[in-house]
Amino acid sequence: MAGLKKGRQTSKVVREISVAAKLGGADPAMNARLFAAVEKARKESVAREVIERAIKKGAGTGDEKLVMEHVTYEGYAPHKVPVIVEVFTDNVNRTAPEIRVLFKRGQLGTAGSNKFLFDPVGLVEAHHPDTTIDREAAAIEAGANEVEPLTPEQNDDVPEGTVGARFICDRTAVHTVSRWLSQNGWTVITSEPGYLPKSHPTLTEEQRAEVGEFLQSLDDHDDVHRVWAAVK
Repeated sequence: MAGLKKGRQTSKVVREISVAAKLGGADPAMNARLFAAVEKARKESVAREVIERAIKKGAGTGDEKLVMEHVTYEGYAPHKVPVIVEVFTDNVNRTAPEIRVLFKRGQLGTAGSNKFLFDPVGLVEAHHPDTTIDREAAAIEAGANEVEPLTPEQNDDVPEGTVGARFICDRTAVHTVSRWLSQNGWTVITSEPGYLPKSHPTLTEEQRAEVGEFLQSLDDHDDVHRVWAAVK
């Protein structure tokens, strides 16, 4: 089961490389999202040939062309927790019914039914080896609007003994923020547009566990790229 899980995770990382290259070009130095995806793939020991092929596929410069449709589903997890699910699929007719089945324990809404409950933002997650580093000062210098601590428990790409941070910025500023951080000793691990919930429903521990199980079932689907939920 662990091997299957790792295989799925690796395939998602490789797909993220292709998607990033398609959206922002094939040069990691000019495409912060691609740079972060490539670094993650290297950390997971993905072969260099696989990484290069994924970049070419996304950028349309190789023999294969990326044929992926980006679909966003809106709905609710159990206990009325708002959820946005981002999917990349080469077959919507296959994926859509499968997503509907996964939402049986929650509620699948229509387009626009709950996106207003989230703020569209740019998200850059990074870590720095200097434990005395000032996150707030870095955020101001980088051009981010806000910054939050990021722990290894929240993102296992943050090594123990480092300072982790999630920088929140305008979607148009993702590359600028990522680039400044990379040039100033930070290791960027995520760089992408995302959604932040405007509020969080109050849940009991039992309800939180049920929501977590539901969100995990969504995340485990091969075509699901990101799950954004109003849960802390």
